[in-house]
Amino acid sequence: MHSESDGTTSTATTRGPRESTTTKTVKHAMARMRRRSTATTNTTLFLTVLISLLAFLGFVPVFAPLPSLAFRNPPPPPPPPHHRHRHNNVNGRKFEIEDDMFRKDGEPFRIIGGDLHYFRILPQHWEDRLLRAKALGLNTIQTYVPWNLHEPKPGKLVFSGIADLVSFLKLCQKLDLLVMLRPGPYICAEWDLGGFPAWLLAKKPALKLRSSDRAYLQLVERWWGVLLPKIAPLLYDIGGPIVMVQIENEFGSYGDDKEYLHHLVTLARAHLGKDIILYTTDGGTRETLLKGTIRGDAVFAAVDFSTGAEPWPIFKLQKQFNAPGKSPPLSSEFYTGWLTHWGEKIAKTDADFTASYLEKILSQNGSAVLYMAHGGTNFGFYNGANTGNSESDYQPDLTSYDYDAPIKESGDVDNPKFKAIRRVVEKFSPASLPSVLPDNEKAGFGPIQLQKTALLFDLLDVLDPADVVESENPLSMESVGQMFGFLLYVSEFGGKDYGSSLLISKVNDRAQVFISCPTEDNSGRPTYVGTIERWSNRALSLPNFRCGSNISLFVLVENMGRVNYGPYMFDEKGILSSVYLGGKVLRGWKMIPVPFHNLNEVPKISPILEVAYSGLIKASARKKLEHNAGNITKEPAFYVGRFSIDKVNQVKDTYLSFSGWGKGIAFVNEFNLGRFWPVKFFLISYMQLSLIVYCYGVVIGPFAVFWTSMRPLCPCSNPSSWGKSCGHI
Repeated sequence: MHSESDGTTSTATTRGPRESTTTKTVKHAMARMRRRSTATTNTTLFLTVLISLLAFLGFVPVFAPLPSLAFRNPPPPPPPPHHRHRHNNVNGRKFEIEDDMFRKDGEPFRIIGGDLHYFRILPQHWEDRLLRAKALGLNTIQTYVPWNLHEPKPGKLVFSGIADLVSFLKLCQKLDLLVMLRPGPYICAEWDLGGFPAWLLAKKPALKLRSSDRAYLQLVERWWGVLLPKIAPLLYDIGGPIVMVQIENEFGSYGDDKEYLHHLVTLARAHLGKDIILYTTDGGTRETLLKGTIRGDAVFAAVDFSTGAEPWPIFKLQKQFNAPGKSPPLSSEFYTGWLTHWGEKIAKTDADFTASYLEKILSQNGSAVLYMAHGGTNFGFYNGANTGNSESDYQPDLTSYDYDAPIKESGDVDNPKFKAIRRVVEKFSPASLPSVLPDNEKAGFGPIQLQKTALLFDLLDVLDPADVVESENPLSMESVGQMFGFLLYVSEFGGKDYGSSLLISKVNDRAQVFISCPTEDNSGRPTYVGTIERWSNRALSLPNFRCGSNISLFVLVENMGRVNYGPYMFDEKGILSSVYLGGKVLRGWKMIPVPFHNLNEVPKISPILEVAYSGLIKASARKKLEHNAGNITKEPAFYVGRFSIDKVNQVKDTYLSFSGWGKGIAFVNEFNLGRFWPVKFFLISYMQLSLIVYCYGVVIGPFAVFWTSMRPLCPCSNPSSWGKSCGHI
């Protein structure tokens, strides 16, 4: 989806009372809107290979120790005894801690692991990435479990497709890789809201996340009551790959609610038994370890720290927070790179420097887990965000989660960091390492011409009026059930009754403002006014419309990813304050969800995408679509294109170049690939095209784009061609 304008402001003069077709459509849609009901929107499954790029384009430059948590209520009791599971040991298998070392089946064992997240890799690439991790010398995989991926709506559980955790764990077992599992409930991970479902933010009274708040813990207990029984049969002692399970995540950097941590331990033991190693991860300082470790429950305390810090003084400190003989030195997050926000240069770390500090750990029988071994992609709307010193210092993460890891986002391993780390690991590996797989072949498919098929404001009529919410004041996205993507706020005002200055003091995260008058020279088309951003909020001056009726105000708000770390995690989205026009509060609002599916939803066509795709079919029937100046618009618009591949063996992964584009979202065959924003970062993430194609068994497809410029989109075989013209196959 692509929506942005060129940042210009226009004025209009009265033409008389004639009402345009567009205005009639908008008014008709407004008339059909009513309070939200329990009805759901019917959707259609569209089974051709599509790349939908939904972009709101514009050329306006933009940039991008905590107090203890109070107990609100006592925590709920642990599960009753009948919920507890007994696990029988299989063939003497045992993973334990003894004499300050890990032991596997009685023998000393060193963890040389790496984080590799199943939810950032298409399932068809899981085995490829795991084999590359083995070739790096890893014997253990660590992965988070994001609650919001598996329960996107209350009670709606998803464990299929990219959310098929059990299949991923069994694949690790097949490849003889152990697993350290991090089920949260908070995971951080540069993932939306730190893995918490956004619907938790809509609960009233407000929940106190990451605390012993009774209402919050009841929801955690319900979630773990589903999740933990699924993984219990995969514990190492009974034949599975899971050797350790983490409790919370870096809690010492957030709070010191020990009652909360102890309750999580009780829940985990109830479902997983007494033998599995439970562990915490906290920064390697006395303060964070005091707050985040769990004494008296036989929970192992691991540490993480910056690459470049001397590891062994920190491991010495770690021993003070573990029982005697129960503190094998483990860096459970050894950073191979770092995250990147929109507008920043891609984070990179030196390969030899990184490898040298890994060697300092391994050379003295320490253990380490590379964070990340392979980063992957923040598909859909699930990227997280950080903040600086205030909520408004907002820093959303890229779609790419390459992380400068040794195994690149594309799976490539022919790079200095992979080779340097492998050389170090090989020194300390008891057996020879597997051979390294060659990099996967990529292909360029040439420029793809996109056709404008629909304007957003013309599609309001196809939306289900039961999904529209009316209120005197604007409501948050979470309050109206729109957890991700976009929400359109609509109101009206009399031109004579209000001034021209529009102020929205709190909007999360990015709002594009349009106004419309049915009697103006623009024939009632919404006129772009400007953009209000969370990180650089400012008042907008509205054009001086001379309108014979009320003026319609449209504010299209994009949720760019919830904060996943720090004190501002309760990160609601949308308009979160009153809207002031000429110093007066503007009342009477309609909130219209813009329905785009997210990563973990069953592939489907939303009503507005269905119209966009049908526009391509009509255009194809006409054999051409005019691309003249009159076809360019500042309104959010859908563009659709098609490309074909002649032979199945030509179906390979590729890159998408968005040189000259603005901000938007890309869909491939109804798969939500993620956001792009070349003004902030030049290219969208790596596109695993071959896998998406094979999912549907066809090799031809269209694009849909929401943007204002008709430049060809370019799939390229090599990122070095980003920003250049791409050749045909």
